[in-house]
Amino acid sequence: MTKPNMNYAFLKDSYLFYNISKKVAAHLDSHPCAKLLRLGIGDVSLPLCGAVINALHEAVEDQAKKETFHGYMPEAGASFLREAIASHYAKRGVALSPDEVFVSSGASDELGDILDLFDSSNSVLITEPAYPAYVDANIIAGRKIVRLPTFEENSFLPEPEDAATADIIYLCSPNNPTGAALDRKRLKTWVDFANETDSVILFDAAYEAFIEDEDVPHSIFEIDGARECAIEICSLSKTAGFTGTRLGYTLIPKELSRRGMRFNYMWVRNRTTKTNGVSYIIQKGGAAVFTEEGQRQIKENISVYKENAKALMSALDKAGVPYCGGRNAPYVWLKCPDGMGSWEFFDFLLNEAEIVGTPGAGFGQSGEGYFRFSTFGDAEETAAAADKIVKIFAH
Repeated sequence: MTKPNMNYAFLKDSYLFYNISKKVAAHLDSHPCAKLLRLGIGDVSLPLCGAVINALHEAVEDQAKKETFHGYMPEAGASFLREAIASHYAKRGVALSPDEVFVSSGASDELGDILDLFDSSNSVLITEPAYPAYVDANIIAGRKIVRLPTFEENSFLPEPEDAATADIIYLCSPNNPTGAALDRKRLKTWVDFANETDSVILFDAAYEAFIEDEDVPHSIFEIDGARECAIEICSLSKTAGFTGTRLGYTLIPKELSRRGMRFNYMWVRNRTTKTNGVSYIIQKGGAAVFTEEGQRQIKENISVYKENAKALMSALDKAGVPYCGGRNAPYVWLKCPDGMGSWEFFDFLLNEAEIVGTPGAGFGQSGEGYFRFSTFGDAEETAAAADKIVKIFAH
């Protein structure tokens, strides 16, 4: 008899977004004329920039002509895109060869697929509050999970502990959901810790384009020693609006090895076995992101989301509600007022202000009592939500 992967039985039902949608639907049924202000979902609201759209159109036309038609693409990514990404990092002082860059269909896909590189007996350290998929992907793989909670007292910034060691370490900076960002000193501490314990860091850099502070690295490979202990997973979803277009990339240095196995070469073998690459059209659009014009245009879009963040932070300041994030990240993580629980505050905002956010309890136990606002929403709706927050909570 076929034996299924019994680890699926250990997954907890994910009630977060199901409950949100259910509560929102019930509210709209009772208030059919309601105009909800949505600050919950981490999806972008602005379209792809002009440089990307032009490149996509050109690529479509290429596919209509025999002399420019492209079939299967290289599994690890087209050379023109890998070279563009390596050149982009070189401008930041990070030396990467194009064959250390792997093009993917997005960071979410890659965060799950990359676990193929590790034995199921490896333990995993996850700092919480955390993106729920980190936990679920490793439960499915049957790995032991070590949880390292972070708290308001340390600005939700994780620090390594001798009692919390593991073979694989997840770090997300700037963080989803808290918006907390590791500065160079803190990230160097993690790199040193990983090298001392022979661990490998999976560094989720999906939100690096929102970093403002010079002391916050955009890439873990700005830190000495990271090439021996880290894999970086990046996304164009929030950087350039590719949430519906699906494109990202992973950086694996050739120095990274354990027990004589080199992860870069392993990943080449994995990709050539398990994928047929990302489409030519999408990769041409992605390459446009790294042109001078593309960078200018995506920064214009990001500036809109940053203005949304400023509006929300200003409202919370006026209301006297503690929070973190917003400055270097597209999320604002706030403490629920008056001792409310995460879901209690969700209901309060929905019913009293018709604002939809994300309860912190959905990101792990240490997220209870906190709440996440996304800054990716419509600018007018975000401004309206900010005004409501001030009116409801200002003393």
